[in-house]
Amino acid sequence: MAFSNEEILAGLAELINDETGIAADVVALDKSFTDDLDIDSISMMTIVVNAEEKFDVKIPDEEVKNLKTVGDAVSFIAGAQA
Repeated sequence: MAFSNEEILAGLAELINDETGIAADVVALDKSFTDDLDIDSISMMTIVVNAEEKFDVKIPDEEVKNLKTVGDAVSFIAGAQA
């Protein structure tokens, strides 16, 4: 089952909240993981692994560095769904 962009955003917000304690309603498409949400590389990798499980997608390590904003991640996950 493919997730909509809204479902992906909500799911990512939940994963980010679980990992960092950042309120889910702060997580928006235009937020930078590092600059706005202050997520470090360790937390980011945990979020990526959890997102792979939640959305049943593979996010290659070399792709992770291209995911600068929450919107980048939503777009990638949406495109990677089987």
